[in-house]
Order: sequence, then C-alpha cells, then structure tokens
Amino acid sequence: MKATKWFTAIFFCMLLTGCAELENIETTQEDTERNHNQTEVIQSQLAESLKLELITVGRVIDGDTFETSDGRKVRLVGVNTPESTSKVEEYGKNASNYTVSKLNEKQVWIQKDVSDTDRYNRSLRIVWLEIPTDDMDENEIRTKMFNADLVLNGYAEPSSYPPDIKYSDYFVKFAREARHENTGLWAFGEEGTTKGDLDTKLVDSSNNSSSSSDSNSDSTTTSSKTYVFYKNCTALREVYPDGVPSWHPAYASKHDRDKDNWACER
Repeated sequence: MKATKWFTAIFFCMLLTGCAELENIETTQEDTERNHNQTEVIQSQLAESLKLELITVGRVIDGDTFETSDGRKVRLVGVNTPESTSKVEEYGKNASNYTVSKLNEKQVWIQKDVSDTDRYNRSLRIVWLEIPTDDMDENEIRTKMFNADLVLNGYAEPSSYPPDIKYSDYFVKFAREARHENTGLWAFGEEGTTKGDLDTKLVDSSNNSSSSSDSNSDSTTTSSKTYVFYKNCTALREVYPDGVPSWHPAYASKHDRDKDNWACER
C-alpha cells in the first residue's frame, strides 16, 4: 500500500513537472515570435525612412549591372567594374563572377541617390545586402553596402557622376585602401584596369589636348585637375569622339543639352 502511494506521488510530480516544462516551452516560443514580429516592424519602418526598396535579383549582367526579377535593369551608383560582355577588360570576368555569387537570385535592398535612371534607362541605385540603421555610418557602409564591397575587394574602381555622389568620398577612400594592398584589379598597376576617379591619365590627356587645339579650347588649372573648355561639341568631338561624362575635365553643362550628365554624345 505504501509502495502504491509512493509511485502515485512520483507520477503526479512528474506530470506537474512535465506540464511546467511544456508551459515554459510555449512561453518561450511566444516570446520568440513576438520579438521576431517586433524586429520585422522596426526593419520595415527603417527601410521606409531610408527609402529602400526590397527587390529580387533576376540575373547579373556584369560586375556593376543586373536585372531585377520584374525586368528592370539596375546600374550600381558610384562604382565601375571592368567590362566583361561585348568588351572584355582585365579582371572583368572576376568582377562579374563575384557579383553573381553575391547577388544572383538574392533579395536585396536598393536605394536611389539623386538620379532615377541613366541615359540607357537603367535604374541608378545603391545596393544594400542588409538594412543599415544609419546609411551614412562608415562601418555599416563597409559591411552592408554591395557597391562598397566591390571597391573594398578590388572588383571596382570609384566612378563619380554628379549629382549622384552621396558616397563618392567613401568609395575613393576604400579604393585607395585596396590599391595600397594591391587587391584585385589594383594588382595590375596604379591605374587599375578600367576607368575611375583615381586615374591620372585623364589629366594628362587633357593637358595634351589643350596644347594641341588652342584655337578651339581654353584651359584652367585647379590644385588637382586641369579643366579644358571647348567652344562647341564639334571641337570637343575632335578629341573625344563619343563625348564626355560629367566627371571629365572637358565636360561643360552648356554642351549637355539633354541634361543626362554626358556632353556631346552622338
């Protein structure tokens, strides 16, 4: 009889313990779900405040261009990777493959700087792999922004096209770090392997062109660059047949009639 009571007491004790543990598990699950929901709300509010758009990358075209799942072409702002499609530059395929590995069929956040599209009707965007809490914090730019990732790892050079220059200073800083370490495309020399903000040949060519065409152009020198001013597009195209982008020393807004940040294009 005593043994029966003893086993009964143990049974009820185990039952109560099991119920308590089950209740604790349910409470923990509820807390986890509640915290998850709160995090989603905060992230959604943050994305809205930073004007971020969540998209899915459909396919990568090259290192700095991709197509969204709904068919929009996106060109990364402020950076330039070596060509890898119709024209192939050194390290272009490496950059393209890297972008495929990081973005292809992934969900990412895109952000506009100033311009919506370029002259090829591509959306100009910053790409965030994660939502930043402060989109001007250098550490978050380094760790969460894909445009910066390309520059830091030597797959792209900084390439500024006003007015979309919100992050230009950061990109130049990151490129100098990568160049100092001979990372990626910088292993091929001080000029990298494509056009960018750290190029010195741009200034040299401007100096040469100004001395050879004095009758059609005037030049002025600042502390860092020589700017060449052409009287008209005919004179400019004699030196630059395809025209020049807005960051070029020969660019002048009066020659950019369609206001697409490219002067005297054909």
